[in-house]
Amino acid sequence: MMIKVSRHMMRNMYCAVARGGGLEPCYFSSPRRHFTSSINKPVLGNIPEFVKIVEVGPRDGLQNEKQIVPTDVKVRLIQMLVSSGLTVVEATSFVSPKWVPQLADAKDVMEAIRNVGGARFPVLTPNLKGFEAAVAAGAKEVAIFASASESFSKSNINCSIEDSLRRYRDVASAARKLSIPVRGYISCVVGCPTEGAVPPSQVAYVAKELYDMGCFDISLGDTIGVGTPGTVIPMLEEVIDVVPTENLAVHFHDTYGQALSNILVSLQMGISTVDSSVSGLGGCPYAKGASGNVATEDVVYMLNGLGVKTNIDLQKLMLAGDFICKHLGRSPGSKTAVALSKVPAQTSKL
Repeated sequence: MMIKVSRHMMRNMYCAVARGGGLEPCYFSSPRRHFTSSINKPVLGNIPEFVKIVEVGPRDGLQNEKQIVPTDVKVRLIQMLVSSGLTVVEATSFVSPKWVPQLADAKDVMEAIRNVGGARFPVLTPNLKGFEAAVAAGAKEVAIFASASESFSKSNINCSIEDSLRRYRDVASAARKLSIPVRGYISCVVGCPTEGAVPPSQVAYVAKELYDMGCFDISLGDTIGVGTPGTVIPMLEEVIDVVPTENLAVHFHDTYGQALSNILVSLQMGISTVDSSVSGLGGCPYAKGASGNVATEDVVYMLNGLGVKTNIDLQKLMLAGDFICKHLGRSPGSKTAVALSKVPAQTSKL
């Protein structure tokens, strides 16, 4: 059976730009809203016109690397990420070097990026002691992290959910006195490596607690990457009932290749902040088998194809990913970066 392809469909498949006698493939290195304007509302829903990406590579992406990354390499990575247009880059974590030796240089990293402009550099603080150390090092924004799974909370931060929330109320209170914004993370929002499926009501409870203690942004993390749109949607529905969408972010790992589809349904539900990690770096030492975070390059490519603005230069972002991957001695974890690296320069549109 022959399928008739209309000229309109062809325009959406290819940029009919005559160059060298042929058609030029349409690569989404920048937003192209005219490709999706006709299908945006009826098919995709009211996805945001702009999405803020929170880059977590320097912290979440590197924290489990066994090879210690030199401070100057971390600083250079952060500088390259900011140069690409990222305005929020999670720089490091003020945790005990005993637990996360990779980030033992947190103070030095903060000192080195003190004069880097154009971006915010939140840092993770597990308790009041970590918060005080972060403030002393010049941190202007901090993040705290809780879990929606009781067993994961105990294995990850060595306390129950309720104990962790009590601990974070102290951090939030101290931050409020200094007018320091606090971001909240919730892990295992879909599934737990030991408990299995996590009830959406439990996620909503923890999210509401973090919101009530003053977190301006609450990032919902699928720590082991088991979520699909079918499980993410009911979780988001419960959370949105108790926390405004403008105060929510999503943080997906790509263990089962579901991260981008989960991000898309999150956008359709009104969320406009997405966490990601350059070149898909990351994982979790307490979540066996969990792969890295969704690659920032892949998120930007998808958003560009949807006509959603991010103000991020994909080429510069890929350079940052290439830089850190070469240092770590591994291939890029971004499918977009791998694919575009094989595209001839004259057709890549980068």
